[in-house]
Amino acid sequence: MSNVYEERATMIAAGELQSFVPFGREHCKNHPNAVNLQLRQLQPASELWSSDGAAGLVGSLQEVSLQERQKESWHLRKGSTVTTDEAEYEEELYVAGHMVIWSRGSKSQASYVYKAFTVDSLVQQALWCNFTVPQSRKDEKDIIEQSVCIVQSMCVNVHTVSGKDFISPLPFQVSTLWPTKFGLLFERKNLTSDAPMSPTREPLPTLFSMLHPLDEIAPVVCKSTGLFETVRLQYVSDSALRVVFSCEQPSIIMTYDALQCTHTVWALRKVTPEEQSTVLKCPGPDGSAQTPMAAHSILGTHLRNVTRLDSPGSPLHCHALHNQGRVPSSPSLHSRTHSPNISSMAALSRAHSPGIAAPSFTGGQRFNISCHSPSARGHSLLASPNSTLNETALLPEMEPILPDLCIEQLWTETTTTHREKSCQASKVFITSDLCESRYLCFLVESHQQLRCVKFLEGNETNQLIFASITTIPAKDAAPLEDIDALLVLETNGSLVLYTGVTRVSKVFVPGLLSPNFSLPNHLPPLNTPLENVSTPAKATVQHISRLEEADMPSPVSEVRSSLQHHESSWLDDSPFQQAAPHIQALRDPVSNRVTLELSSGSMLRITVPEVATSELVKRCLQAIRFILPKDTAMKVLVKWYNIYNAPGGPSMHQEWNLFVTCFMTLMGYNTERLAWTRNLHFEVPLSPVIAPKKARPADTGSDEDWAYLCASDYHCQALAHPVAGLPGLEPAAPPVGMEDGGPVAGLEPSALLFPHIPSLFYVLHLLYEDLKLDELQRSGARALVSLLQQLARDLQLEEYIDLYWRDYPSFIKTFKEACVIDKAQMGLMNWPAYLNSEVPCVFGWLSDCLRGQDVPPFPYLPGICERTKLLVLSYALYVVGDENAVSANVSKYLSRLSAGQKKGFSEPALRRQSSIKPSVPSGCLAEKLVVWLTSAGFMLKDLESVPFGVALPIRDAISQCREHPCSEWSEEVCALIGRQDLTKQAHKVSLAKGKPMVGLNVPLEPPVTNEAEEEEDGMADLHPEVTGLIWSQDLRLQEVRRLLQSSRPVRVNVPHLPEVSDHEYIEEKENKLLQLCQRTMALPVGRGLFTLFSYHPVPTEPLPVPKLNLTGRAPPRNTMVDLNSGNIDVPPNMTSWPSFHNGVAAGLKIAPASQVESAWIAYNKPKSAELANEYAGFLMALGLNGHLTKLATLNIHDYLTKGHEMTSIGLLLGVSAAKLGTMDMSITRLLSIHIPALLPPTSTELDVPHSVQVAAVVGIGLVYQGTGHRHNAEVLLAEIGRPPGPEMEYCTDRESYSLAAGLALGMVCLGHGSNLIGMTDLNVPEQLYQYMVGGHRRTHAGINREKHKSPSYQIKEGDTINVDVTCPGATLALAMIYLKTNNRSIADWLKAPDTMFLLDFIKPEFLLLRTLARCIIMWDEILPNEEWVTSNVPQIIQENIGLQEEALVSEDLNMETLVQAHDYIIAGACMAVGFRFAGSANLDAFECLYKFARNFMQSLTTTTTSAATVSGPYNLQTCLSMVLLATSMVMAGSGNLKVLQLCRFLHKRTAGEMNYGFHMAHHMALGLLFLGGGRYTLSTSNSAIAALLCALYPHFPAHSTDNRYHLQALRHLCVLAAEPRLLVPVDVDTLKPCYAMLDVTYKETQWYDETTVELMAPTMLPELHLLKQIKVKGPRYWELNIDLSKGTQHLQSILSRDGVLYVKLRAGQLPYKDDPRGWKSLLAPTVNNRNPEVRTFKPEAISTFTSDAALVSFAEYFCKASENMKHKQETVALFSAILYECVTQENPEMLPTHISIDQAVKALERGELSETFCLWQMKLVLELCESGVLQQRLRDTRRQSRGLLLSSEFLPVMKSSADRALDRWLCDNSRALQAYVGGQPTNEDADTSMLACFLVYHSIPSFRKMANTELEESSSFPELLLKFSQLGVPVRALLRLSPLLLHAGVSGSGLPF
Repeated sequence: MSNVYEERATMIAAGELQSFVPFGREHCKNHPNAVNLQLRQLQPASELWSSDGAAGLVGSLQEVSLQERQKESWHLRKGSTVTTDEAEYEEELYVAGHMVIWSRGSKSQASYVYKAFTVDSLVQQALWCNFTVPQSRKDEKDIIEQSVCIVQSMCVNVHTVSGKDFISPLPFQVSTLWPTKFGLLFERKNLTSDAPMSPTREPLPTLFSMLHPLDEIAPVVCKSTGLFETVRLQYVSDSALRVVFSCEQPSIIMTYDALQCTHTVWALRKVTPEEQSTVLKCPGPDGSAQTPMAAHSILGTHLRNVTRLDSPGSPLHCHALHNQGRVPSSPSLHSRTHSPNISSMAALSRAHSPGIAAPSFTGGQRFNISCHSPSARGHSLLASPNSTLNETALLPEMEPILPDLCIEQLWTETTTTHREKSCQASKVFITSDLCESRYLCFLVESHQQLRCVKFLEGNETNQLIFASITTIPAKDAAPLEDIDALLVLETNGSLVLYTGVTRVSKVFVPGLLSPNFSLPNHLPPLNTPLENVSTPAKATVQHISRLEEADMPSPVSEVRSSLQHHESSWLDDSPFQQAAPHIQALRDPVSNRVTLELSSGSMLRITVPEVATSELVKRCLQAIRFILPKDTAMKVLVKWYNIYNAPGGPSMHQEWNLFVTCFMTLMGYNTERLAWTRNLHFEVPLSPVIAPKKARPADTGSDEDWAYLCASDYHCQALAHPVAGLPGLEPAAPPVGMEDGGPVAGLEPSALLFPHIPSLFYVLHLLYEDLKLDELQRSGARALVSLLQQLARDLQLEEYIDLYWRDYPSFIKTFKEACVIDKAQMGLMNWPAYLNSEVPCVFGWLSDCLRGQDVPPFPYLPGICERTKLLVLSYALYVVGDENAVSANVSKYLSRLSAGQKKGFSEPALRRQSSIKPSVPSGCLAEKLVVWLTSAGFMLKDLESVPFGVALPIRDAISQCREHPCSEWSEEVCALIGRQDLTKQAHKVSLAKGKPMVGLNVPLEPPVTNEAEEEEDGMADLHPEVTGLIWSQDLRLQEVRRLLQSSRPVRVNVPHLPEVSDHEYIEEKENKLLQLCQRTMALPVGRGLFTLFSYHPVPTEPLPVPKLNLTGRAPPRNTMVDLNSGNIDVPPNMTSWPSFHNGVAAGLKIAPASQVESAWIAYNKPKSAELANEYAGFLMALGLNGHLTKLATLNIHDYLTKGHEMTSIGLLLGVSAAKLGTMDMSITRLLSIHIPALLPPTSTELDVPHSVQVAAVVGIGLVYQGTGHRHNAEVLLAEIGRPPGPEMEYCTDRESYSLAAGLALGMVCLGHGSNLIGMTDLNVPEQLYQYMVGGHRRTHAGINREKHKSPSYQIKEGDTINVDVTCPGATLALAMIYLKTNNRSIADWLKAPDTMFLLDFIKPEFLLLRTLARCIIMWDEILPNEEWVTSNVPQIIQENIGLQEEALVSEDLNMETLVQAHDYIIAGACMAVGFRFAGSANLDAFECLYKFARNFMQSLTTTTTSAATVSGPYNLQTCLSMVLLATSMVMAGSGNLKVLQLCRFLHKRTAGEMNYGFHMAHHMALGLLFLGGGRYTLSTSNSAIAALLCALYPHFPAHSTDNRYHLQALRHLCVLAAEPRLLVPVDVDTLKPCYAMLDVTYKETQWYDETTVELMAPTMLPELHLLKQIKVKGPRYWELNIDLSKGTQHLQSILSRDGVLYVKLRAGQLPYKDDPRGWKSLLAPTVNNRNPEVRTFKPEAISTFTSDAALVSFAEYFCKASENMKHKQETVALFSAILYECVTQENPEMLPTHISIDQAVKALERGELSETFCLWQMKLVLELCESGVLQQRLRDTRRQSRGLLLSSEFLPVMKSSADRALDRWLCDNSRALQAYVGGQPTNEDADTSMLACFLVYHSIPSFRKMANTELEESSSFPELLLKFSQLGVPVRALLRLSPLLLHAGVSGSGLPF
């Protein structure tokens, strides 16, 4: 610790004192404890605390006895938030009694309670812990759940931030919990009963882990190395081992062995599978599986037990035994073997606690030996491997618990002398020092020592290497992570700051007396040097120089005294009581704040100041730290820290001045002797120790102030431009540095940094180059340049001085002084090789890139000059065109400066092969660049601070990407390229959740209806702003609403004929109403489809269900007509199913994305019993939209046990639909109870209603859909032909059960065809065929044959199959099993019979099913035309159907059969076309189907034709309904008008054959046509077709209670076929839906080639698997491409979120709604864009181009000529033109660039450029325009890309102005340029700033380089050209130089001319 004594005099002041009281304590006082007050009388006072959380705190805390006081505890941590924008805050977790209070607070905000928890029993401990929830998919990151764990005696409560609560019971008593990276660690309480165990038994594990509150608690495995390097694994079971510390990053824990008194560090990690199996292996009792190590371990265990029991035994014997097993893990351990008796005596002599001082040798033996063999016996953690785990008390059952975590030994403390045997560490933490070394520190209170172990991360992952250990005398310590330091409370009570193990300084806490002044045995502090009293200007310099003196007098001679005190403190903390309060302990360190506990009991919170506050100083310190050796860097940083933070230290703006002075002093400068450093003013304390007596400088001012002003650079600047109007004033001479004008004295070579000056200069220069790339750091660069130029002068680096002079010509000119460093001293410096190579100038490098020259790698400091790295690589990638610049070829463009590197990269810079492939289009380079910049964390706001010239290529790349973005880019990339539409798209939000549409939700009502009626029809929730765009021309949606509303009374219009009596008339009206009610009751099925998924319920309100209104009003008096008057017979239960459908329709409104909870579902349960059917339907609907899975199982069973038939049907179907295809076991059990066939044969017969059985069977089909599950398929196959039972079971409605079994079988084997795995023995197709055509019934095999023994007593069926029952189910089952397989042999079974004889045998209705089945099996053959449809009709029918009139029809043909067969077959074929083209809106299919629908319609309406009479109106009506459904399937969601008219026509027909079923069919067709309000359409996936087959089964109910042939509830399953395919463009600025043109490209198929169609969105998209890409077309909106060849997930996610596709209107364009033809656009008049109208661009028009507030304001303030700006007319005109240009070209971000260029040129023309910064930028812009990249892009006519971002007229004008200004200067001042080129000094008064501008603008190299190329000898222009081209000077510069050079050369050579 060589430098400790130097630092002794220093002291820093702590800031921001405030007294500290834990916030939770205050909050607890207000905690409601009325309950506890009643308990108070019952309990004795001692238990007060435990009984109630805060009663003990009510009195003042001083009165509370100590025991109770200890019950409260708290700890603080730094607030961890995911979002980084929030200010840093502190979190406190406070525990008292039963309460845990988690609060947050920061500097800016007072503390507030974040969460407060109260638990039932006393809180033992509370801690924060992060649990990881692993994700199933590999690519997803694991979710981290932040949580608070509250430990009680029996359980742990875990509360996560996301709101989940868990309770984990504890299987044993726990002493402490430790949070780790993986979860919680539990330490088992070591109960005394563990100790005297029999030797055979194993000790139980003591350390357990829990990875997640839902996981098991598992023992932790420990791994240590053994004798022959075999690895040793066992459970942690040593009761002497205690955890003292756990850490997440790195993942380690520290333990303390109470018997060996040593600390050990372990790595904590997950167990590998091999380790798991090793630990769980249980070798046989004969020990056959023992390893060589096992023997030792048995010995170890045995010995361990003996030791525990303290049995007498020969110590030598023990030692001998142990020596065999001792394997030192490191040489250092081995070398320290010493005889046992010594260590034993040592143990006795040092015994602090009786536990260690066991008076037997075995105790001592235990010490010594265990200290030797930590790895052999693994700290006696080793369970002997040959005892099986199952013997232990922990695991009574056979299945062992798998361990999750493993600890692996990393480091063990070694103890040399008995003095070092440590007690358990009371505090452990990890800290790092200023040079980024990391230390693990632990405080051993017994020794008053802080031990710091340095550790490094090894090369392998998570491999830590522990190095040396250092001890610091300390009573307490706390880490300050923000400033890489730790605060140590020394034994004498003083606070000292350390960084790592380096002492920095004492910390002075104002208001606390420093203990030095009050402790005895110290010298009186009188030797403070008197020279300290000096004026403010001089003080610091002396103060700093004094730091250099080695033997500096210290205010207190502390070395000696602290040792004495250290000794004495063993006996007592301090030998006397102090008067003033002193610090007792430190606690709760957070970032750089810490709490001091004072002896008086109060607490103070202090802040330790930072290392630096100004950004510039911070970065300079980083650079210094990077390049210097560690020890030197540490000294510099410590010295700086002390000077900067001395009590009463400098304020912010003086920090830099102080830094320069400190830094130069450390280099050996005498800052007094340099004029510019002498005048760096800052306030300085008089003495470093006596801070409070700080003197203030006089307020009146002094002569020094004037001298300072005269010497300031501002003064020199003012001299450089004398005031033009006052010629009489003589400029005052700038003050000369030294009065005598002699040379300035040299440097002090013994200074700390003297040898490192060159390398320090170089890193600071690189930092300066980096600062030049940041507009916001320009002032910093200027400050830095004054320091750099001084160093460059003294090191005689002329090229650097030249560079600085070119950057700041008038500023650098003011510095004259140099310090002389003689040769010998120069030799003492370390000259890095890199100083001799090129001078790094970043602008020059970028400029060379643009000019296409070879560029050497640019040096950069990793981690410090990140912006240099980013921009250099961006240029390499985009300008040079090297695709691998950012990956493989980084080293070509960048050379890392490695720290402390003395030999540079002097090898020749890699000559880059011209690898620029012209084939690479610049577009993909631009994309690469943008994506790479984003990945490097570069944002738009960063780009704004890049100087405009440097940023131009990046902006160029961005504008290219903006034109053609890629739809898969991340949100950040889209934000960088300025496409808000894409950013918003990437930010997942749906219309309803974000509710951007709320303001627009004004329904387009017809004027007649009023609000009240509007509400109740249940159709008010469609998005009118979307539907208004889809159907903008008419009110068809209002019409559909009118047709489907069922909540208002119907109009009953019956003419009252004179001969009808009143009574009869009333009956007539009621009969008419009954007819109309058939229609009303069928409406909800259609309404459910119409309003599908359109509503997001409010969780606090029940779902509004419109009522089913079955009353009527009779005109003219609007009298009420009611069915309940008793005049006519009304069927019972007529409304039960309609109200079920009404409930479904209401429930289907709920969108799948809504937030629906189990509680809300139960909350909707109606109170009245008559609404139970509606609720049943509501439950089914929730299943169909996927929300029923959230309903708790308890509630499901509750509903089922009520035995309400409808509820059961709704629930079973709903749950099954929600679990579609999942084979969920719990649901299967639920369904099986309701299906007798799935119950075991001996089970009790349950009385399940028939329709519930049907629902359950279909449910099985849904849950097992597509799985091909063998058992279920077998059962269902048998159920299709289930015979009626003897006791009237299964006798009614058998058809629907058989059909359900067929449908379910089809769903289970959906689309499997002949590949049904493992079902060949079932002969499924043959069996189904037999069910279809009839034949002998097979005997029942399988489990249910008992039930079918006796035949039914009611129904005589014989032993043949009843085809009427089984045919429909079997036909559809075949169709679904072979769906789309194109299996011709099966399809031929289903052909319609072609002889009259066979036709007579089959029901015509079944022909419809067969035709449909056959066609969907032969899926690919379905064609959408009339010929194909009629081709399905057999020959015999086709020939005879037209011959009815003539009597040619032979006798044996039954005409009726033929006509009916013909109609049904046609209807079946039409259905097939509907299925094939469902949701496609295929025009051919539509026209074909529409034609057949009209034909059937005509047959129905014109009753004259014989066809109608022959066929019968019922059959015709059925066929018409089916064809209508098929048509609306094809047009689903499209709202086609023709279909709507058909539906409306049929809606009006209520008389005659029109029954409930037909109405249901027609209104379902209407619902499908407007599915989901036009947002949904149908899919043709297998699953969808299965659902549609169930829903559209072609036999509709005859009346509202009819479920004989088909269960009505299944009609709603067509929801499962709906999918969202509506794409709605939404303007990202207004958030309103709008029109946009899309190009949709289809993939090629066997029927058509790849085609592109143009659609106007919002539109329905075709099925996604048919598409190749979708593109939003210009010109009004920004283009956008969605490529589907890579996968459809992106588009699917857009469609599922309401199909919102964000689009962005281009500038100056109007949306299609306002301007359909595009004639009103602002760009339309100025088509050629270059006409004189640009001048007349009115700034008022700007608002139509852009909504950007900044641009509108710019137009307002800069583009309007106000009264007093008459002379600025041309400026205003220029600004207007620039603005117009930027806005119309859509790059408003170029506005600042244009203006900057204009300003630069104006300043150049006036000759006022004092720094050449903006000229550099101008030059880069011009070079980019001429660069190869751009020229190539302009030549490439294929890509219609624009040129550069700057307009083509603006730049040449600016360029010529600049050229002109410089040429004008050259004419007048050619002498100055000549002098520069010749290397002569310029004369003093010349205006050098223009010279610098000229050199920069024309890229003229420094005179040193020109001198090297011997330009003087050149006699001709070609020679010059050759030499200059080697220097990389452009020709235009040479043209200006050549006259001078050739002239000079000629005159100089003296030839006679």
